[in-house]
Amino acid sequence: MTVEGSSTARFEPVRAALSAHLQSGEELGASIAIDVDGVLEVDIWGGHGDAARTVPWRKDTLVGLWSTTKTLSSLAALILVDRGNLDLCRPVAEYWPEFAAQGKQHIEVRHVLAHTSGLSGWQQPFSMDDLYDWPTASARLAGQAPWWEPGSASGYHMQTQGQLVGELVRRVSGRTLTDFVDTEIAKPLEADVQIGAREADWPRIAELVPPSQLPQGLADLDPERIFTKTLLGSPARDEHVDTPQWRRAELGAVNGYGNARGLARALSVISRRGKVNGLRLLSSDTVDKIFDVQADGVDLFLGIPVRWGMGYALADPRTMPHMPTGTVCFWVGRGGSIVMMDLDRRITFAYTMNRLGDGILGSERTHSYIKHVYEALGSSN
Repeated sequence: MTVEGSSTARFEPVRAALSAHLQSGEELGASIAIDVDGVLEVDIWGGHGDAARTVPWRKDTLVGLWSTTKTLSSLAALILVDRGNLDLCRPVAEYWPEFAAQGKQHIEVRHVLAHTSGLSGWQQPFSMDDLYDWPTASARLAGQAPWWEPGSASGYHMQTQGQLVGELVRRVSGRTLTDFVDTEIAKPLEADVQIGAREADWPRIAELVPPSQLPQGLADLDPERIFTKTLLGSPARDEHVDTPQWRRAELGAVNGYGNARGLARALSVISRRGKVNGLRLLSSDTVDKIFDVQADGVDLFLGIPVRWGMGYALADPRTMPHMPTGTVCFWVGRGGSIVMMDLDRRITFAYTMNRLGDGILGSERTHSYIKHVYEALGSSN
């Protein structure tokens, strides 16, 4: 199957890997981009945008990002930190007074960005209608007690982080997270990314195809475990995706849209220490804050070791064996999408796809592409 787009000679193995995955059927449709210090050395795509294989994946195809959306929301928060509007070490309640309820007056902004606030899910009952209603979803979190001692450990805020970060953005900027990402990140950087999809863009959104093996039921899980409470308290599921209500919603943890090129362009601001195409969105000092370790251990929800910095996970061979150690941060989405920022090499790698793979942090395909990227870099040194 033909892979379209351009790639430099040293990254030919990445192109070959995408072609092989498309030929085998492991990939349905996908895009990969690699920005090297402002030069887009890889910008490739191929396959189909629908399960029936009637719509080709085009250069401007968008796809739902699931949790890779969080990389955009975290960048929005860091821009406000850089401007002095948000302080990572100040209580959330200073910006959102209602949040102080139920003993949360000491939870700091950094705890939200590092998944250590204790609010990894909504207290039941909580429905999709509640999730779609911004004031209701925010008020419910503001009135909720944390499920563990804030700051003591991470518990991945699978769907709540978008609400928490988004409410902070609203409180300090007076704008929605969707608007902030659009006007302060996407448009200035000419990055094809958005949170919630503009209706005019719906025709170019690829259909997401869930894995063939779906998770087992929850009946036998301990209802008091953080894992169970988080899963039950995170109502969005595969069947909600691609509906008009989902596409219109502002869900800063899970319903971003983009492609590899757009993600690489937006997040290269981190890899390039805050300045892209003559625009400075972050100071070097603010970028350094990303690598201030906030939690390092087995995540209470994910069940694997994760080293959390400020808004992003930090490279760790325990969880991402093909990523090098050093000044590298990243996050992934359900099914395998990823954007990774390597500041030591000033490289941004992004991958998006519509056939969701298995795996907690990335799929086998995700890891194979990362492996090929660093093998190519090693052979070119």
